[in-house]
Amino acid sequence: MRKHKLLSKKRPEKRLLLSFKKKAGRGSGGRITVRHRGGGVKRLFRVIDFGEEKMNIPAKVIAIEYDPNRSSFICLLEYQDGEKRYRICPKDIKIGESIICAESAEIKNGNRIRLKNIPVGTQVYNIEIEPGKGGRFIRGAGTTARVLAHENGFTNLVLPSSEVRRISENCFASIGQVSYPEHKFITVGKAGRSRLLRRRPTVRGTAMNPVDHPHGGGEGRTTRGLKHPKTPWGKPALGVKTRKKKWTEKFIIQRRKKK
Repeated sequence: MRKHKLLSKKRPEKRLLLSFKKKAGRGSGGRITVRHRGGGVKRLFRVIDFGEEKMNIPAKVIAIEYDPNRSSFICLLEYQDGEKRYRICPKDIKIGESIICAESAEIKNGNRIRLKNIPVGTQVYNIEIEPGKGGRFIRGAGTTARVLAHENGFTNLVLPSSEVRRISENCFASIGQVSYPEHKFITVGKAGRSRLLRRRPTVRGTAMNPVDHPHGGGEGRTTRGLKHPKTPWGKPALGVKTRKKKWTEKFIIQRRKKK
């Protein structure tokens, strides 16, 4: 099914839109911290509800919309008290369906429940890491985790990377899979589309001069002349561990499997 056929033919909810000044990969000091970012089309930020602020209040899906700031679709919910909010859209949900966020509820696509009340084998997304902090991971298009077991106050989850991780059973998660799994099959096709997505051109280090990159210099297509590849600043690249020691590592039961 083509992407535009899934979406509602309505303009975004005006009260849930924000505008920000473009930073184009720059840090708080104004210097470029992430290269190859800049330009692109104008876009407004949609305020998404990742948490559980509207507990025990049923909501009706009134629209499914495109969000330029994320790979998945978003759905507009209208609660019984009249308030409207955006939520990450689950796969196969339809306009007019009702969903709810509660301690325990029906195991239904889109409902948000505490992990301890979700049966083993259920697919979940938009999962909290700490109770009350809102959904932090499994939010990209087509992603989903699976409940593996409940033990000693924790829930074991199998993540899309094949990693098995423990999460507090008091954390919330949404039932189902994130919408638009076809996103991974998109072909950019041309340089102009990358520029619209704020991606600027990337130049190979071997095409530069020695003063600009450790791989630069030489006549024609010469080898880089180094034992290991390096970044423009001389730091090791490719195959180097980039994950820093984090306090959450103690919750990893099984590391991801290498492909």
